Amino acid sequence: MKCSCCFITTFLMYGWAVNAQVDSLTPSLKDINLEEIVITSQIDPQSLNKSVNNIRVISKEMIKNLGAVTLSEVLNQTINITVTPNSSTGASTVSMFGLNAAYFKILVDNVPLVNENGLGNNTDLSQISLNDVEQIEIIEGAMGVTHGANAVSGILNIITKKSAKNTWQLQLTSQEETIGSEYKLFSQGKHIQSFKASHNVNEHWFVSLGADRIDFQGYLGGQLGSNYSFNDGKRGYKWSPSQQLQPHALISYTKNNLRLFYKFEFFDKAIDVFYPTVHSTYNETLGTYKYSKDERYFTDRWYQHFNATGKIFNGLQFNLSTSYQVQKRAIETFNYNITYDFERDNVKKVDQSMHVLYTTGTFSDFFKNNQLLNLQIGYELVNSKGFSIVDAELNSKKDINKTINNYDFFSIADISINNRFSIRPGLRYSFQSLFNNQYSYTLGGKYLFEKGYEMRAAVGKSYRTPNFQELYFRNIFDGHYFVGNENLIPETSSSFETSLKKTTTFYTSLLSNQILFSINDIKNRITSAYVGDMGATPMYQNINISKYRSINLSTTNQYKYKDFNLALNGSFVWVSQLIDNGSFKTSDAYLFTYSLGGNVSYFIPKWNTTFATYYKFTSEMPSWEVGSKQYVISKLGSYSWLDASLRKGFWNHQFETTIGVRNILNVGDVNRSRINEGGGHSVASNILLAYGRSYFLKLTYNLNFN
Repeated sequence: MKCSCCFITTFLMYGWAVNAQVDSLTPSLKDINLEEIVITSQIDPQSLNKSVNNIRVISKEMIKNLGAVTLSEVLNQTINITVTPNSSTGASTVSMFGLNAAYFKILVDNVPLVNENGLGNNTDLSQISLNDVEQIEIIEGAMGVTHGANAVSGILNIITKKSAKNTWQLQLTSQEETIGSEYKLFSQGKHIQSFKASHNVNEHWFVSLGADRIDFQGYLGGQLGSNYSFNDGKRGYKWSPSQQLQPHALISYTKNNLRLFYKFEFFDKAIDVFYPTVHSTYNETLGTYKYSKDERYFTDRWYQHFNATGKIFNGLQFNLSTSYQVQKRAIETFNYNITYDFERDNVKKVDQSMHVLYTTGTFSDFFKNNQLLNLQIGYELVNSKGFSIVDAELNSKKDINKTINNYDFFSIADISINNRFSIRPGLRYSFQSLFNNQYSYTLGGKYLFEKGYEMRAAVGKSYRTPNFQELYFRNIFDGHYFVGNENLIPETSSSFETSLKKTTTFYTSLLSNQILFSINDIKNRITSAYVGDMGATPMYQNINISKYRSINLSTTNQYKYKDFNLALNGSFVWVSQLIDNGSFKTSDAYLFTYSLGGNVSYFIPKWNTTFATYYKFTSEMPSWEVGSKQYVISKLGSYSWLDASLRKGFWNHQFETTIGVRNILNVGDVNRSRINEGGGHSVASNILLAYGRSYFLKLTYNLNFN
């Protein structure tokens, strides 16, 4: 580990030293793209180096090199981001700077993605297919002005493909993957198929149609599957099987300055949960047989997005989107007859759902031919209808149906003081139906020094509104009382960020180094707190009581030479949390964690082959955990993630094959230790983060013709 730290420090120092020496060299970089275009949070699409925001781009080449099928497989290799999977539900969520997925917003084509508890946050990464993605853009830090509530730690915007170069394009993909060491063609492993057909009808109309399917057969990991009939704890899976299907369609129209598109997507996923307890019984028809009480979870999502961009009124630019999304989760309980292999007593019901009507629009280019000022004004309207079945007193259930609306208006401006210095102020005001009205502001700036140095800085204020679960959740049964709180108020956060970047080009090489420092303070943070007793049962309720501060220092370093790419990155995070649950509270001591990452790829034109390797180390992660007498520190052990692949094209890229290995270092169960309140010794348990080393083979066939 010391070697890794020394290596990344040496690389950074070497990069700045080389930067100081090579600026006199004449650039000659026809093969190096310095104009990577980004659109997230921009008034107009522009090159990455002109953006006031710090934006990281995950290209489709990286997605291909990783053989990534879902978003979680890409973010596993992204610095500053931690992916947390759940082996029972199959869900994977993201955290950044110690803040969970409630603070990080995920969008598709600038529209937040719905889930059962809200819009944009707590998104299950395993539900997002990457087959139709052009690139992914990530902005760290508070983005409340441009993206509203809950964009506190950052945003991720998935840009999908909306055009094709040829009249007809057909793509067929098949991918086979082991689950650890487990694989059989039909009964074990992961089996992925995707299909997409695109057609330029004429110079104005374009249509595409496709579907993605993922058949995950589950990870046994020493368990003995659903048909095992002994009651010794060996029945079932360590990672539950799931099947998901995702058809999608797009139609677009382009003429002059007008562009319209309509996108439709349906997502369906089923997860089978087989419990270890086995029961024996008898009836006259079947005789003696064994059965288990199992469950199946269904998730359905309907996604519709209509977008219009163009110019009106003497060059005024507009961009309007309207989206209607629905996500539902249903639970099916059943008795599985293990002896005779059939189900009975099936009962299925929807226990959570969210219906969202979302519309947003921006208007810009008010001052035609003005190179000094570009103003954008915008709006966002959200109508959310949530449903959940929750616990009530006396072991009963009740339905919760609630509607939450917000109507937001915002404005940002890009002001060029001169050709080196620009600032970006912004303000958003949100009219809330359930809470007091909220506001966000930001002030960012960029200064371009001589010799390729770029400095950026920003201050801002954002807010997070309580989600549906925090407001209305109720878990009440014998000895347990945990409930939400309809009187919660939004959390507020203030942030500061600054960065220094140096990009140097010399001959056919590019060297880029960046250091970023940020601070984020959160007030009125929501915590489950002790509020009294109901008989002998302690009652806990969500209240606004905690404080949070994170300090982040990160560095990204990239070197390109012709077809060779090397990147080394590091992130160091200090988190202070003051949590008070009414009985006892934490100290405000800073807990430290860090991660180091890097990747290297090399393309051999003669062979039409790319070799790529990605590595990420995550240090021990401490966090506060409530105990019986006090808060104690729990630590998740450190682990390393290493992926490698070889990708080769045949017949002028008409056929492409990728072979690779995920999780080469065989991460599975990671130790979680906790201080014993009685004697101060460490108490250990294991958290299943992955299912070990796996191998994949991906075959893609592209048929293009005019």
